[in-house]
Amino acid sequence: MRNRDLLREKMGVYFVVGSQDCGFSLERTAQIAHEALSGGVGTLQLRDKGSNLTADERLDLGRQLQALCREHGALFFVNDDVKLAVQLQADGVHVGQDDMLLRDVRELVGEKMYIGVSTATIEEALLAQRDGADCIGVGAMFATSSKADAGEPIGPSAISAIREAVGHELPIVGIGGITRENAAHVMQAGADGVAVISAISKAESPKEAAEALWQIVRSV
Repeated sequence: MRNRDLLREKMGVYFVVGSQDCGFSLERTAQIAHEALSGGVGTLQLRDKGSNLTADERLDLGRQLQALCREHGALFFVNDDVKLAVQLQADGVHVGQDDMLLRDVRELVGEKMYIGVSTATIEEALLAQRDGADCIGVGAMFATSSKADAGEPIGPSAISAIREAVGHELPIVGIGGITRENAAHVMQAGADGVAVISAISKAESPKEAAEALWQIVRSV
């Protein structure tokens, strides 16, 4: 069965990545993922949006990233694509507010797979909790150019309010515009981890960027 304590432990530094974040190169995407995992990323989410990958190429990329996660003892999630998550037997799948209903996702993925849900309000968080989400992503924390659909920044205070509403049983990760400079604010607000895209994928050294974020998460 799903272990939320393990999930909470692994989502301290949560890396969201796709080929669009790595120059549309599958080789570069795998290399950045490898470096990030070596630096302490505990959960990696494949989010391939806006690329021209075929279904077979996306499946191949997923297999590569999943193998890297297993090698490093990290969890592997797939964003939105429930079919791909099932195909790969990923550790988890993450869905947004406009995607499939959580109960329908659960029916497709079975009882072993974690389900994460994007939320921005207390109401969305409570609904996700009621419907059996294993974790929630709250954001956008800060302004971000990595996700066109991220919405207006809601700030770390939103995590504090959501944490008070859902209690401490539900793991929460902040996402959106998080950097080394502001990650501590997200953790201090009550998050269990920080989810990043460009803070690692665009870093000169993805490994060092992941290490720096992990040190911040551990120190709060």
